[in-house]
Amino acid sequence: MAEIVLLDGGMGQELMARSQQPPSPLWSAQVLLEEPELVEAAHRAFLEAGATVITVNAYSATPERLAREGREDLFPTLQDRAVALARQARDAVLAGREATGAAAAGRIAIAGCLPPLVASYRPDLAPAPDQALAMYRRIAAAQADGVDLFLAETLASVDEAVAAATAARETGKPVWVALTLDDDAPTTLRSGEPLSDAMAALADLGVDARLLNCSRPETIDAVWDTFAAAPGICGAYANGFTSVTALVPGGTVDSLEARHDLTPAAHAEVALGWVARGAGIVGGCCEVGPEHIRVLGDRLREAGHTVVAP
Repeated sequence: MAEIVLLDGGMGQELMARSQQPPSPLWSAQVLLEEPELVEAAHRAFLEAGATVITVNAYSATPERLAREGREDLFPTLQDRAVALARQARDAVLAGREATGAAAAGRIAIAGCLPPLVASYRPDLAPAPDQALAMYRRIAAAQADGVDLFLAETLASVDEAVAAATAARETGKPVWVALTLDDDAPTTLRSGEPLSDAMAALADLGVDARLLNCSRPETIDAVWDTFAAAPGICGAYANGFTSVTALVPGGTVDSLEARHDLTPAAHAEVALGWVARGAGIVGGCCEVGPEHIRVLGDRLREAGHTVVAP
């Protein structure tokens, strides 16, 4: 049996479910400004469900996305608030455990967020590599003092992955990189580049863990054995969308349809399959909520694994 790190789930959809506000292109950033208590509550819900890592809610707070909406001035405020709310949630949960004598329940890690700079699933719109590196350095610098590691996630091209990983490594923090795959061609990134090219680039950079995320579970399953065969720590966290093709730059995720068959039990079964084949990190992405994470944690322990923080 193994020690398994349990990630949180999809913050964006969890916040949509909790908020009374309509989604916007800067959805998670808007909630940071207008309903910060919901962000902290969502983080706490995932932690109370058993997650040992939460990722700061800064996915849409990149300089490029903010500039597109004429709000680049908000960048420092949003980054600071995203980190602070994650830390407040962690501290509150740990304090609660101590008060009930459950301090031995373990450590909680906070992951910084290095997302696609312009739009999810559209690497063709990404900045040139040197510009991307500069922007990722800016984000990493804003988060570094408040996080335990960096998670560069939903990266759809080799250039995106290399730029984000390079900026994160310069902070001295552990670096995890999560790649998103073409659901119609699982052996390639959404850029059309071979997954093997991205894996080689990440190996050259010496990242601490490589993951697959924000793709259908079936897509990840199709390449898992090859992906997991390479040296090093690997993991995955799938989304629960039927397809992502309807999402356009500047659009909102309410244009996407959630699948109804990815129940907490079904999600846990898929993730347990990856663990059985070498995954050391599992969790959930879009449309995966706290109950999914709770059931996954329970199933991991029932199988004899130990759920740990990195």
